[in-house]
Order: sequence, then structure tokens, then C-alpha cells
Amino acid sequence: MTRTVVESKTKTAIIGFDQPFCVIGERINPTGRKKLAAELEAGDFSTVEKDAIAQVGAGATVLDVNAGVVYNSNPNPNETEPPLMTKMIELVQGLVDVPLCIDSSVPGALKAGLEACEGRPLLNSVTGEEDRLELVLPLVKKYNVPVVAISNDDTGISEDPDVRFAVAKKIVERAADFGIPAHDIVVDPLVMPIGAMGTAGLQVFTLVRRLREELGVNTTCGASNISFGLPNRHGINNAFLPMAMGAGMTSAIMNPVALPVKQSEIEAKKAEVAATGLELPADIDDETFCQLFGLGSTMPRPGKEMEAIRAANFLTNNDPHGGEWIKFNKAPAKPGEEAAGGRGGRAGGRRRRRA
Repeated sequence: MTRTVVESKTKTAIIGFDQPFCVIGERINPTGRKKLAAELEAGDFSTVEKDAIAQVGAGATVLDVNAGVVYNSNPNPNETEPPLMTKMIELVQGLVDVPLCIDSSVPGALKAGLEACEGRPLLNSVTGEEDRLELVLPLVKKYNVPVVAISNDDTGISEDPDVRFAVAKKIVERAADFGIPAHDIVVDPLVMPIGAMGTAGLQVFTLVRRLREELGVNTTCGASNISFGLPNRHGINNAFLPMAMGAGMTSAIMNPVALPVKQSEIEAKKAEVAATGLELPADIDDETFCQLFGLGSTMPRPGKEMEAIRAANFLTNNDPHGGEWIKFNKAPAKPGEEAAGGRGGRAGGRRRRRA
């Protein structure tokens, strides 16, 4: 069985066909997050700290760290990204003990991250572009780390899945020339938005099967790409992830956290409730209110995608006896109840009525 090993100083995560699905938390990334980008340029890492802790708490087994901020004061990423990557890596691995994924398009930032990282991180990423292969593969070999291989090359991203497979095969073969084994290549076959390409899901499932059967490599993807531009994205994601797992996908770069309910949403719901004439206790707190009216939570918690992944792990026997599923869904014991389950009694449904 193909197994890709990533490590922190104290923990090991294995990406593999016979392993639980590996969730790579994507939140520590300023791309598309103006507030986070501004904080990082100002030297404020408070959001990074919160995102690191929340993602691990929600079940991420690896954390992606991206330092791709375009500074207003200096727009040259070759100068700004390497020192920022070093700072972020040092900060995150001081807070959590999961392995890291070093994510950058700047080779200098990848090198800085590798030098700062303890253990054996995952490097994100290499493509089939010639200059990228020549820059990144020597780093992969020198530091003996696994790498994400993205299935695009100098011609761009093809909509033809056969072309994307050929690019992945090229990267695996070029890596072998450097002495890098296939089990250290995690291929991203590139997920297209289903709203723009109706065959996007079928393409990915077919590609993942081919990558597993013909190249023997592990796979990953940017999971939320499949639902881009659509309503109820969580519904699409929740269906896509178990289906991709069934096809053989072994990891995904994704957000494991259901974000807290915004205060504006809480106030709007309270106004709606008040308009019906329903009186609430004066001392009701926001968390209780959210629970009562199905808004979610004021605290970060595992997202619905994590529920779908854990269910799929159980159904594919990658959660023996359902231990993780039960732990994930077990409600806290109420005061006066035993932690082992409260009231006694037989399991297995309703009791039969005596004749």
C-alpha cells in the first residue's frame, strides 16, 4: 500500500489508501482574505493563532501554511514571503503539534519553510512546468520531504482529464529521475467547478482511480473548488468528499471549521423572534439562543464536511468499530448522568411489549 508520511516534532500523519482520510486545514492563507493579509503585513498574527488552534480542534491532521501576502509597502514576494513564512511556521508549530504543509509559489519561501519546520512537512507544490520542476524537485530531494504535484504544465490547466493525467505521470517520472519515490508524490488532479463544467465530478473520480491504479500515488484536492459559485456549497461538498474518497482520494486541502455565527445574524434573528411576540429570558446568552433557534454556534466547531468524512471513514473500515465516529458525535454528559451513557438499558431499538 502506498503511504505518504508527514511528521511534526511529535506526531505522524500518514496519507494512504488504507488510512483515514487526511484533512489538510486550509485557513492559514491570506489569499482572498483582506483582513488577514493586512494583519500579517502589520505583524499581527492573532488570526493565524486562532485558525491554527480551531482547525486542529475541528479534526485537521495537517495544517497548510501560506504566506502569500502582497505587501503594499513592498510588492516583491521574493523578498517578503521567505521571512514571513519562517515566522508563521515557527509560530504555528509552537501552538499545535500536527504536521505542516508548506504552501507557496515562491521557491525562496518554500526553502525558508523547510529550514524552519521541525519534522517532515509536506511541500505544496510542484507543477509540470519545466522551470518549476527544476526549482522544486531538488528541494524535495535535499530535504527528503513529500510534495503535492499539481496537474498543470506550461500549457496551463487542461479541461481534458487525459491531459491532466499525463501531466501527473510526467511529474512522477521526473521526480523518479531525482530519486524521489512515487509514495512521496501526492497528486492534485485539479477539481473544476461543477457549476461551470457538468462533468467535473465524474472527471475527478475517474482521474483519482487512474492515479491510484496506474501510478500508485496518493491524491489531494482543493475540496471547495467543486462548489464554487453555487448556493449551499456545504451540501455539494458533503456529497463530493465521500464520493471522492470512494474513488480513492486520500486527502483534501479544506476548511474543517464551521465558522462562528456572526453577531449581526444573532441580532437579526432576535429581532425576528421579538416581532412574533415571543418573549425570551432577559439573561439568555448568545450561545444558548443560537442552539435554540438552529443558528449554529458562537464558537468554532467541526464543519458538516468533517461529519461526512468521518462517516465515510467508518463506512470504509478506516475507523475500526466506529470509535472516532462515536467520539465525534457523543454529546457531553449532563449533570447527574454517568459519563458512560446516563441511563442503563439494552441497546438495539424499542423494547418489545409483553403480551
